[in-house]
This record gives sequence, structure tokens and C-alpha cells, in this order.
Amino acid sequence: MSAPAPSMFSPQASEMAKSLGLKPGKANLEQFADTLTLLARKDRRILAVTSDSRGSGKLGPYGQELPDQIVEVGIAEQNLVGVAAGLASCGKKVFAVSPACFLATRALEQIKNDVCYSDMPVALIGISAGVSYGALGTTHHSLHDFAALRAINNLSILAPGDNAESRLAIEYAARSEHPVYVRFGKAPLYDLPASESLQVGQARVLRNGSDLAFIATGETVIHALLAAEHLAVFHQIQTRVISLHTLRPLDSESILQAARQCRAVITVEEHMVHGGLGEAVAGLVLQSGLKPRFRIVGIPDEYTVTGAQADIFRHYGISMEGLSQTARQLLA
Repeated sequence: MSAPAPSMFSPQASEMAKSLGLKPGKANLEQFADTLTLLARKDRRILAVTSDSRGSGKLGPYGQELPDQIVEVGIAEQNLVGVAAGLASCGKKVFAVSPACFLATRALEQIKNDVCYSDMPVALIGISAGVSYGALGTTHHSLHDFAALRAINNLSILAPGDNAESRLAIEYAARSEHPVYVRFGKAPLYDLPASESLQVGQARVLRNGSDLAFIATGETVIHALLAAEHLAVFHQIQTRVISLHTLRPLDSESILQAARQCRAVITVEEHMVHGGLGEAVAGLVLQSGLKPRFRIVGIPDEYTVTGAQADIFRHYGISMEGLSQTARQLLA
């Protein structure tokens, strides 16, 4: 029997989550599958196309219930995207589902030309992104997808941080008349504090503060939120926390407001520090003439360590304790 996966949180962080009243939800991939099933029941135009990824994409029940609305192409990511684009050109609403590490590299030309250049309304679903496949090593880490896809025109890019954001992303992708990329990890997530409005392209401010701002995306958001509480309780540092679930279109207003009103800004992402959220925010802030203290927290430019996602996060400081320490050093 294999050993259980390590907890994403330290005991202290788990207690902090309880004190904030945060409740565990399901994995975003499960929310994706549930939402897609609900939508596909009502709309026969919706199709899921998979590259031997039905199981890892949590689409087994979907396929059993709606066998005429799923297409399996096998381990052939370029074919996956080409087939999805062709079906979209015939009026279908296609969700192309594949591990993010392969979807954004093996099929990059097809994404660029068949989907984005041709403006096909395909929803590209990158599953098990970041270091979700942690123990399988660098070949299965997806730390490049933001960088590669941000360089392609005409593609919305979303990285939900909890189940509510995931539901929003899939509903948006189903409505969109243009290409969309949605990035999902594997881990069960905590539900983030509710917002009155949740819109694609509009950042979600989870906590206000003027000493420091954490701007995070995807599965790193919960760690930034816990770090903000830790900083307030133990160091009297008031921290703003922004869930930037949409990397394109970027919510420039929320980012620049944080850069103006806070002494320091830290971006947090499950991605290489080059080409992702941090550099997008840095470019926007610098070109606007603002100069807050600034730090990018992500995976550094090195051979990534191998291990469970929780271990990799802790190793690179993507944790309540690591982010709190980075914040204190930046403000010192």
C-alpha cells in the first residue's frame, strides 16, 4: 500500500484555516466534470474530446451518461486539438481535455493556428497542471503553460482558485465564442470567502490591507490567504489578498490599485517565475510608473525538485509559513 499524500498544510496552517471558517471543497477537476455534465445535459452541441484522459479528467460518469457527447482520440494531443477545432467549425461547443504539461507543448502549433488564429470557440482544458503530477518529475510538471499561451493572441486564460471560480470558468467557456484555456490541478481545495460578484476578467479581493498585497492564482491562493492571516495575527501586518483567476484579460485596475495603495506586492503562482503571473503583473506595474517593493514567488529557474505537490510547494516557499517569511523580508 502506498503512503498517504502529505497534507497541503502544516498543522498550524490547518488551524488557521479553521479559525477563518474555511471549509474543504472538492478538487477543481471534479467541479469541472460536474459543471460540464450539467451543461451538456441541456445542450447537445457540447462535446468533450479527450486524449486518453477521461479518467484523470474525472469524466468517467460524464461518458457513461452522455456517450454520444464524448470523443476519445488516444494519446495524440495534436490530433486532439485539431479534431476539437474541426468540430467547433461545424457548430459544436468543444472541451478539449488533456494534461496541461502535454497540451501546451505537444499541441502548441495546433492551439496557435487551428484554434486561436482560426478563432474557433474551443475550450482547452489543461488538467493536472503545475506540479500536480509532482512525483512523476519534470516531464509531467506543467510550469510553462502560462508563458507559452500568453504569447498567443486571442486566447482567454483562466486558473481557478476554488470550486466557485471553476464553475464560473466552465460556464464562461461554454458561452464564449472565442478560444479559452482553463487550468486545473488535482488537489481538493478549500472554498475561498464568498464574493458578491464573480466575473471573468475581474479579480476577486478576498481580504483588504495596505501594508502588503498578495496577488495569487490557482491553487496558491489559499496559501496566500492563510499567510495574510498569519501576518495579521503574529506581526500586525495588514495584507490584501487578490485571487487573480483570469490571466487574460488581466484586471489591470485591481492590480494597479494594489500597487498604489500597498507598500509591497508579492505575486504567487504554481508556475515558473519566467513568463507567468508575476511577470505579467510586473510589466503592468512598471509601465504604469509605479515602484512598490515587488517579489515573484513561484518555481525558480532550476531543475525542479521531485515529490508530492505539497512537498514541492513547501520547498519553494508556497505555504503559509514561506509566504509570511517572504513578506516580512520584503517589508523589512
